[in-house]
Amino acid sequence: NTITLLNAGRKMGIANQDMKRKLYVTSGLGGISGAQALAAVITGAVGVIAEVDPDAVTQRLTDGYIKTENVFEDLPALLERIRKAKKEQEAVALVFSGNVVDLWEAFVNNDIHVELGSDQTSLHNIDDLGYCPQGYSFADAAQLLNDNKEEFMAVVEESLCKHVVAINRLSDRGMYFWDYGNAFLKEAGDANADIWKDEETGLYKYPSYVEDIMGPMCFDYGFGPFRWVCCSGDLDDLWTSDKIAEDVLEEMLESAPESIHSQIKDNIRWISEAKEKIPLVGSRSRILYADAEGRIKIAKAFNDAIAKGLLKGEVVLGRDHHDVSGTDSPYRETANIYDGSRYTADMAVHNVIGDSFRGATWVSLHNGGGVGWGEVINGGFGMVLDGSPGAERRLKQMLHWDVNNGIARRSWARNSEAMETAERAMEENPRLKITMPNIADEDLVAKALENVKVKPKM
Repeated sequence: NTITLLNAGRKMGIANQDMKRKLYVTSGLGGISGAQALAAVITGAVGVIAEVDPDAVTQRLTDGYIKTENVFEDLPALLERIRKAKKEQEAVALVFSGNVVDLWEAFVNNDIHVELGSDQTSLHNIDDLGYCPQGYSFADAAQLLNDNKEEFMAVVEESLCKHVVAINRLSDRGMYFWDYGNAFLKEAGDANADIWKDEETGLYKYPSYVEDIMGPMCFDYGFGPFRWVCCSGDLDDLWTSDKIAEDVLEEMLESAPESIHSQIKDNIRWISEAKEKIPLVGSRSRILYADAEGRIKIAKAFNDAIAKGLLKGEVVLGRDHHDVSGTDSPYRETANIYDGSRYTADMAVHNVIGDSFRGATWVSLHNGGGVGWGEVINGGFGMVLDGSPGAERRLKQMLHWDVNNGIARRSWARNSEAMETAERAMEENPRLKITMPNIADEDLVAKALENVKVKPKM
């Protein structure tokens, strides 16, 4: 969420290293979406998040992600607080404990400029009340879903149409809106909302965040969410691992090409502030965005630290399925694959099988992650580092493949950033061979095909 928000601001020319006085409006305080509150604070923005489930608000208060004084049920009071926060350049996460459509309509009807907007309602999981229709409390919506699903779906569609109308109005005023890969665009389209730019070709008015932000600015350079868990459960191990990762990134920055400086700097900032700003929930774990080189160097440094006794226990490596190579989804991870193969669900399978051959401790292949059943194939892995030479050998082989398989796919799709990354990867490792695309002049291709006629099949 933090990296997405910063890069969205950069794309719109309203941010460099921070988002001071910029307003970001979205929804959701769930397991993934809850991090939006922290993202707003870390980037320096004024974040406003709508959450209709009171239990989710309570949970995030308990976790320390949000503060009681920043939760509002009264919209006029919230709008006044937003004006104050923007004026005073606060970095703050404000919460509307209510329906997101009501929030969007309040911005339409009041003179507050929204720079950035998105949505993280769980529209990919409507059957489990992933979207609450306007005009219903969360409890009432749950009752309606249980009693009369057909009527529930009808009011969801009506709500989505109003949802989109408000977003369109704010977009006309200059707001940059993106889909978070949660099936918002798909479900809005199915509800006959005014979401289409060209319905015949399946082109929406708004991009997926991977299509517009994370794909070209992170994934095509090999940067994606790299995770680790300190098995000792010791806080000191987590702080030590943070410092190890920060030192590796600082060293990488000295010789990195200019094209990836901002990605490395963003993650240095993230990991250096994590201890202070990220509440501890559950295991002693961390995530940051790194490319193949960064993941390998950080993992090797962890393995060395275990061998030397600087870390008290093993470290398990992993990543989000939302990554450079791990997932095939036309609505999210492969949304910026423009060669016609975005619907081809093979990369995730290749990754899982390739990871298993190269030393992963375990692998997984699953469906539906983040986007909805039947809309996505996800692959993942876990790798245990125990300080041994064998672990070092395995981490180098597996992490290199896990990232560069996706770089090859993105390069074949003629994504210029991925082509640059593939060329650099082959220079660094001469054993790596990626077939590079030949870029043809599109006018020349069109001219060559002018007189080609396709014979109908008999």
